Amino acid sequence: MTVTITPPSARSARLGLRATREQEIVLRRAADVAHKSLTDFILDSACLAAEQTLLDQRLFVVSGGQYQTLLSLMDKSEEPNEGLRDLFSRKAPWASE
Repeated sequence: MTVTITPPSARSARLGLRATREQEIVLRRAADVAHKSLTDFILDSACLAAEQTLLDQRLFVVSGGQYQTLLSLMDKSEEPNEGLRDLFSRKAPWASE
């Protein structure tokens, strides 16, 4: 999932939040450094954090049909894959010599 920049004129949802004065100062300074409006900076930062949170999920809820599709893919016999064969033939970069 990727966040796309939406022009302010296309935004229809309104979000409200309260911050301490110190938080506001930090956010405004960061927005200035990033050459973004405060709104764009906060939205971009919040969306990135939200995407990461969603990607870090350990439990995925899927429909019965999606689950069956996954099971059938896992049950398929593997096909020769030269790229994987090459990858697994190399020593791991973190392995000691």
